[in-house]
Amino acid sequence: MKFSIIILIFALALFSCSSSDKKQETKQKETKNAESTPDKKQSGWEDIMPSVVELDSYDQNRILESGQGFFVAEDIIVTKYSLINRATKVKISPLDTDEEFTAEQYVAVDRINDLILLKVEGVKRNPIELFSGTAPETAKTQYISLSPGNTIQLFTGEMLNLAMVKGTKVYRITNRIRKSIFGTPIFVSNKKTIGIAFSDVVNYRQQSFAIPSFFITDLLSNTSDEPKTLESLRSFSSEAVAAENRKIKGLVLETDVGDITIRLFNETPQYRDNFIRLTKENYFDSLLIHRVITDFGIQTGAADTRYAEEGDIVGWKGPGYTIPSHIVPGLFHKRGMIGSPRKPDTKNRRRRSDGSQFYIITGRKYFDKELDEIEEQNDYKFSPQQRQAYKTAGGAPHLDGTYTIFGEVLSGMEVADSIVNVETDREWRPVKDIRLKNIRIIK
Repeated sequence: MKFSIIILIFALALFSCSSSDKKQETKQKETKNAESTPDKKQSGWEDIMPSVVELDSYDQNRILESGQGFFVAEDIIVTKYSLINRATKVKISPLDTDEEFTAEQYVAVDRINDLILLKVEGVKRNPIELFSGTAPETAKTQYISLSPGNTIQLFTGEMLNLAMVKGTKVYRITNRIRKSIFGTPIFVSNKKTIGIAFSDVVNYRQQSFAIPSFFITDLLSNTSDEPKTLESLRSFSSEAVAAENRKIKGLVLETDVGDITIRLFNETPQYRDNFIRLTKENYFDSLLIHRVITDFGIQTGAADTRYAEEGDIVGWKGPGYTIPSHIVPGLFHKRGMIGSPRKPDTKNRRRRSDGSQFYIITGRKYFDKELDEIEEQNDYKFSPQQRQAYKTAGGAPHLDGTYTIFGEVLSGMEVADSIVNVETDREWRPVKDIRLKNIRIIK
């Protein structure tokens, strides 16, 4: 009898679990079907569809990435920079046609917010209207797609909030974004786009985001009158660019507390051309001077500092690449020199430099005995010129021979000195933010 009761209880439990599983499975199927079914009651998307494009990026004839983008001017398309940063050309097909068009040039790029504006030849479309300001939380978010029968499908989700993710501001949305549609516009109810979609693993789970439209608006205001080739994004320079850069007399670092004028060395041309290219892209604008160490110097150029808030750990994000070290004999870390930081040898055995960060040496003065100890520890021999400079002007001798120097300060060391003495937290970040507002080129 007891055995029969146990069997009955087990059967009821099994039925309950099976019923619950079926209900859950049915609910999931209903949700999936609801999200996958075109909403035929919607109207007006037919006018927007021609302005959304599918794209494939190529290195010569080798396909790299696939995604989407959309027109923000009649001959300019916005998409994610990371989709085409290694490409020489991009093949584009608007959703309303099977025709393919080619883009081989761009008019603006924002590496920090992962955006690029492509110049398209041979086709023009009405631009999609950008949402101005910050989108409200809980707003209904939508993107469009084509079914095999060329029916417009409308996928609906919700805007959660504007969040800081991996060093930049993005909208968190509930729409499920597949990699094949990275770059597609995300709309709100008035059919204005709040940004371009992508997904990423954050906090150990896949989440969906939109790069805000206000970044696209800013980028549109900084377009170049002379489009540049996509290939130029991959290479640091060409002979023509290098010749032009050799003529530059200096650059002015405009900070919150004053200006520092520098010059870049022609002996390190790859670093010179990279720095000037990032300057022209406005990459350095509004970045924090995020690392300040007494008796050493000040450091800036980290991409994750532009939108950093109080307490954020910063200094780990660059432009997406590193640069081979270039140690030039005769250049050493005396006061006023500019160098490139890098990851420690344990994580960077080739000692490649960060692609955008740089430091200015304020340093301190050293005695011969201290220099002797550094020589022994680093297996490095100081020249009489180095010793004299470190004993009279000061510097950071422990970096010699292992870090690339690519410039020097011409004027404004008093500004660097005032910054190096500010109060910092445990990560050497100034308690009160100090920004590199802009870099101006002196021709």
